[in-house]
Amino acid sequence: MNIEEVREYFLSKPGAVEEQPFNIPVPVFKVGGKMFGLINIHEPDRVSINLKHYKDQNDELREIYKEIQPGYHMNKTHWNTVYLDGSLNDDFVKKLIDTSYEIVFKSLDKKKRQEILSE
Repeated sequence: MNIEEVREYFLSKPGAVEEQPFNIPVPVFKVGGKMFGLINIHEPDRVSINLKHYKDQNDELREIYKEIQPGYHMNKTHWNTVYLDGSLNDDFVKKLIDTSYEIVFKSLDKKKRQEILSE
């Protein structure tokens, strides 16, 4: 996936918004005010995104896929940096984005989840 396809996929999630809350132009994607992904700019020659994943599965993902590393500037227990310039196929990257979104969406209170789903 190229970065624009990733951006569009982030924004296709219910209630997803793009913000730039930092002092540098890092696109951050949130649902219900909570971040579920971002596009990295720290390595201009490599395209990568940061995503949440289940902490009990992160070590295994990182061992299997060289493109998945502990999250750059993030809590490395919960976040991964996923490089898009390797062998990860589009469906797998979308599944990782889906998982990140679901983890954050499920952490929202019931009222907020219902508001998002009814938009």
